[in-house]
Amino acid sequence: MDRGSVQRDAEVMMRSAVDAARAAPPGDVPIGAVIYGPDGVELARAANRRETDGDPTAHAEVLALREAARRYGDGWRLEDCTLVVTVEPCTMCAGAIGLARVSRVVFGAWEPKTGAVGSLWDVLRDPRLVHRPEVLGGVLEAECASLVTGFFSARRR
Repeated sequence: MDRGSVQRDAEVMMRSAVDAARAAPPGDVPIGAVIYGPDGVELARAANRRETDGDPTAHAEVLALREAARRYGDGWRLEDCTLVVTVEPCTMCAGAIGLARVSRVVFGAWEPKTGAVGSLWDVLRDPRLVHRPEVLGGVLEAECASLVTGFFSARRR
């Protein structure tokens, strides 16, 4: 597959993650995640629910991983699946993604303060790990970043 078609496919998938982010409950940072099976069919989608659920692990990626694991695989492995998320995953989410054996990660906005897929750390591509998914970052970056910056700008008014 050529680079242009990979980018187009990633952008199409990211639009679904943006839609998931826009559906985040009020008060939760609008981050969305979608997991696709090897056939390209959507397995799960989620938005952050940390504030709504009072759960520090209720990040969009973790919620989507839980649902996708229920629907696909051998109970927890998500091999050959793609996780698409609007913001670079944190260390908790990157660890969960790796442990779930997700094959490909696509993210939108870089997160220099907490990002664990290339910004602050690079948990998923650490050569000491057995499982290292393919990573594509910066997909629809400006649009994804604007969701988060808009959320925090509105809160600071």
